Amino acid sequence: MIDPQAGAAHAADASTTAQELDPLQVHFQDGVAPDEIEQVFHLKRAQPMLSAFTALFHGSQDGVLVRLLVLRELAGDASTSAFSRADINQKLAYLVPESLETVLNRLRGHGLLAWDAPAAVYRITPLARNVLSALETLLALGKPEGDEAEMGFLLSQVAGAQAVGGVTVDQLKHLLGRLVELTEEFRDAIASGSEFRLRTSQAKWHMACDWVEKGSVILRAITSDERADAATHRAAQAIGRAQSALLNMQGMFSRALNQIERQRVHLGQSGLSTTDVKRWLLAHDDLASLAAGAIDRPVTPLFGTPAEMIDVAETELLAERIISTGPKGLPSGQDAPLTINDNPAMQLELNDWINKLADFANLGNFPEFSSVGPRQVQLHESLLPATFALASYRASLLPLLGDASEASLQGATAELARLPLTFVSLDEMVQLNDPEVAAMSVATLSLNADSTPDGQPAP
Repeated sequence: MIDPQAGAAHAADASTTAQELDPLQVHFQDGVAPDEIEQVFHLKRAQPMLSAFTALFHGSQDGVLVRLLVLRELAGDASTSAFSRADINQKLAYLVPESLETVLNRLRGHGLLAWDAPAAVYRITPLARNVLSALETLLALGKPEGDEAEMGFLLSQVAGAQAVGGVTVDQLKHLLGRLVELTEEFRDAIASGSEFRLRTSQAKWHMACDWVEKGSVILRAITSDERADAATHRAAQAIGRAQSALLNMQGMFSRALNQIERQRVHLGQSGLSTTDVKRWLLAHDDLASLAAGAIDRPVTPLFGTPAEMIDVAETELLAERIISTGPKGLPSGQDAPLTINDNPAMQLELNDWINKLADFANLGNFPEFSSVGPRQVQLHESLLPATFALASYRASLLPLLGDASEASLQGATAELARLPLTFVSLDEMVQLNDPEVAAMSVATLSLNADSTPDGQPAP
């Protein structure tokens, strides 16, 4: 017979023994060995490097900064490869001795600093230089804004690995994942319809295109490398497709922005739009400060309680209303009043002036115009007698005679332009004996040579 309790105890003892042999087993399901996971194998193989990062970044943020400061100060001195304790104290004299001692012991205990006992000096280990080199690349590319730093770092890792012939599929997958994330982010921005989000994403898209152009050279080198395996080729091709999808979004951005431009609302004739107002508001950190001085006194809210509403309702219901007893039909129709549209006085003067000129053109004779001849008359004899205003008005119309563009139109001035008369003016003045006009330019009105005395064209 088999005792179930004994079997359970044996299984528990076996599980405890497995956890003692491999403490990592506590994080995995029963029956799953950590060493069977491929990523666990790779991470365990890089345990010294991970320990170095643990030594630097474990603990408070202030402690991390001090450790990186000490390690960078020592590694940045290329004039020597060994540092005595006196040299370290002098170089880092701005640190408290107790803190400096704690940092040196921690770096030394995790293999970032090596203690040379015979020479009594500290040396920077190759592991520390590799860690610092990776951090310097990330810190240098971290100066621009976030997305540019991420793309730049990922691409620099792929480029550096390709240069030394050691690019991995994981590095390519990280770059591919970032490209896919950017594509989805841009699509969400386009679908949102927000102009500000669209313009922000478009600026980020231009930045991504710059990195895509640089990455295309690296991808061509990877795909043409005969030493790369099939998985590397597939990852590179996937990156190429992601880059193509990213580049094709320019048309989508343009269409979305054009649609917003067509729907933009302008504020009257000021030339400002709602976008300008929103941009101006976003430029202020404290919007409440814009109301300073705009309100003289606090706003007093008024509330209508049920009691007030009942009182108003009772008043309306009980109020006596005057009932109209007058006729309720539609009023009878009435004829619209007659109005006389009097022509303006100036229009009457124009008609009289045209009739007078037409009479001269048709008959070639004015009874009062006899000083020059039947086919020609002096200007002052045709304009006067008249008031100064009327004479000026008549003189202003004379340049229209013979104007082809005016004659092609309709109206009184066009009729005036079609008269067979010629207006000729000289740069001389003639003195007049008139109560309204003292002097006038020397000019003549004459019938056209190709018209008959009745004003018709000659055959």
